[in-house]
Amino acid sequence: MRWCRTLQTVDVHCAGEIGRVVTGGVLDIPGATMADKLDHLNTVDDSLRQLLCSEPRSAPAGSFCLLVPACDPAAAVGLIVLQPDQAHAMSGSNAMCTVTALLETGAIPMTEPETIVTLDTAAGLVRARASCIDGRVKGVSLDMPPSFVTKKDSVIATPNWGKIRYDLCFGGVFYALVDVDQIGLSITPDHSRDLATHGVALRNMIAETEKAPHPVTPALNGLAYVMFRSIEPDGAVRTCTTLRPGRVDRSPCGTGSNANMAVRYAAGLAMPGDIVVSRSIIGSEFATELLDITNVGTYQATQTRVSGRCWIYGFSQLGLDPSDPFPRGFRLSDTWGG
Repeated sequence: MRWCRTLQTVDVHCAGEIGRVVTGGVLDIPGATMADKLDHLNTVDDSLRQLLCSEPRSAPAGSFCLLVPACDPAAAVGLIVLQPDQAHAMSGSNAMCTVTALLETGAIPMTEPETIVTLDTAAGLVRARASCIDGRVKGVSLDMPPSFVTKKDSVIATPNWGKIRYDLCFGGVFYALVDVDQIGLSITPDHSRDLATHGVALRNMIAETEKAPHPVTPALNGLAYVMFRSIEPDGAVRTCTTLRPGRVDRSPCGTGSNANMAVRYAAGLAMPGDIVVSRSIIGSEFATELLDITNVGTYQATQTRVSGRCWIYGFSQLGLDPSDPFPRGFRLSDTWGG
């Protein structure tokens, strides 16, 4: 056996969503800031993401949490999220997976009952509070990047569902938040295939005309996802983020929950101190607390804390043989959709 590249991962899931944390094999990514590094991965050299996120080394579900040296001295480590469509600035579930992996493997010393780990992301610093008992991480709370609404109740005409209303929001990446009843579905496991395909199709339609510019950091421009939502009888928000090329988030979605809190505040439905439960398509939950109000550029923004739990389920070593005919992998629509 001869490999020209070797990578190690700690394999974690957060509320059901897979986040494989790359702990070895990548020294750094070019760029003076995390936004520069994100832009490099998306516009200059995409080979690492394709290697990791495509078959035969991966599957449609899940992400890779790429760890690099922090650019901000206030942070312990830099985080970029690699997914099948592109590299992303931030993900709540993947940030929780990262913190759990770093602490439970001893890469960062664990202090009980709480360990603070600050992550450097292209969306800003994310301060994580890990609740630690008997050498285990029992929960992670993230002080998320400020979230804000750039367009409320925007409308797009669609060929299949007529006029669809959506809220365009930033929660670490840009979302179009859509009430799921507009497409005639509910957020339940038996609808997951239709939710995935409809959500990606709707995202692509909106992205054709909606540039979603970030007011401060151009590397964050662009619509990432459509997240469907509905209100449960107990007041929880049922969420379903849809990811290209065609799957649904298994977790309640941290950045989406962050964005949705900005919508609730703008509508007068939430005030600092309020806590909202986000519930995923498989019933797992995050708690989102509205902490304070701030500003990002000209937008009023909310500062929230999103909390959940992760579990390590494995360790992997991935390699690339120089004779492998698929160094950037491949994807087939039978399982990937799209």
